[in-house]
Amino acid sequence: MRNRGATVIIENGRIALIKRTKPHTTYYVFPGGGIEDGETPEQAAIRETHEELGVHVRIQRTLKILQYNGTQHFFLADIIGGKFGTGTGEEYSHTSVQRGIYEPIWVNIDDLPSLDVRPKVIVELLLAK
Repeated sequence: MRNRGATVIIENGRIALIKRTKPHTTYYVFPGGGIEDGETPEQAAIRETHEELGVHVRIQRTLKILQYNGTQHFFLADIIGGKFGTGTGEEYSHTSVQRGIYEPIWVNIDDLPSLDVRPKVIVELLLAK
């Protein structure tokens, strides 16, 4: 169980996600990852988003805190710099069949109900607004 920080980035009716492709399954996750020693959840979300997407973000506010395999913090965030799709995190250099392929993508918010986005509760929260 590891505590995580993640960002929810919405621009022009689209949301930034990581498409995960593994043998026999494709699903989508919000950019983010584990909180390292000495980091706040916000700092972890900012660092991980840069590593995964190649963008710098500013946290707006906490969207949701979930208890699932540790504490997961989701933050609404805005892109303030960098270039989307240029992430250099370890998930891009240490590929394996088990880890699968990571692909940063923009998805129209209207398409979220038809996709396997995890965790689903964040999608439900976004669509309820």
